[in-house]
Amino acid sequence: MPEFKDIVGHKQVIEHLENAMKLNKVSHAYILNGEKGSGKKLLAGAFSQALQCEEGNGCGTCRSCRQAENRNHPDIIRVTHEKPNSISVDEIREQLVNDVQIRPYSGRYKIYIVPDAEKMTVQAQNALLKTIEEPPAYAVILLLTTNASSFLPTILSRCVMLNMKPVSDRQVKKYLMEHVQIPDYQADICVAFSHGNVGKAVELASSENFSEIKAAALHLVKNSPKMEIQDIIASVKAVTEFKVQIEDYLDILSVWYCDVLYFKATRDVDGLAFKDQVQSITEQINKGSYEGLEQILEGIQKAKERLSANVNFELTMELLFMTIKENLA
Repeated sequence: MPEFKDIVGHKQVIEHLENAMKLNKVSHAYILNGEKGSGKKLLAGAFSQALQCEEGNGCGTCRSCRQAENRNHPDIIRVTHEKPNSISVDEIREQLVNDVQIRPYSGRYKIYIVPDAEKMTVQAQNALLKTIEEPPAYAVILLLTTNASSFLPTILSRCVMLNMKPVSDRQVKKYLMEHVQIPDYQADICVAFSHGNVGKAVELASSENFSEIKAAALHLVKNSPKMEIQDIIASVKAVTEFKVQIEDYLDILSVWYCDVLYFKATRDVDGLAFKDQVQSITEQINKGSYEGLEQILEGIQKAKERLSANVNFELTMELLFMTIKENLA
């Protein structure tokens, strides 16, 4: 389990939690709100360890910290659920509401970490509400969620909301190069697609599937100016293989054409995500106007919106590929 010092970014959230501990003003309920991979579990783990630490600071060496690191601390409870898309009222009652009445075994606090908390049913939230309204002095509840708006207003009003903010590109790149040990140019690409999400950047850096999607997208962008209608149809057919990860595929296209637009205006190689593709980018800056490149980027955004609205996949991609071809003629 990491300590606060091991977490990349989230300085404001960490300062808030550390100050709460120093001033002895730890809340009974927190909501950690952020997209998947944003660091909610790491922060919840580090906060839990620090709260239970015998030295009071998450020293990493005392018996309590060692138990927390090994995920076997008796007073740090992770709420689990059987169904993938739902946390039932019985699960909340059994693992939290009833259990919280039993005093801590060895720690100062009894801490409950609830991952995927947005999956709690309304009945489960109502069961939890009474505990949040009248908690034992030793109880701390950490609700981890990708969508805080799914909670009842009465839950929201009684919890401290901590929103996960994007981590700087510089910090994400440094982490990837030092801990995942990937080369500079590959780190730049992962940073461009992760949008400040360290978890997503690490996943992309080690994903063979992402490498395949990237290769397919690069094949398209390099060949799009000379594509005929039959080539477009074939490309649409090929991209259906990545239908589940189409957001990643479209993000790669978007970053590529942002690179082309940027390089056309600046000729600055250092500012490119695709530094290793300078030759191909140079070829395209002579084929597309500023207006044409902006229309391609708008076309990619429209494709995302159409797919979100469940417009036919093949038709959406065909329209996009036609837009790309027309603006690079």
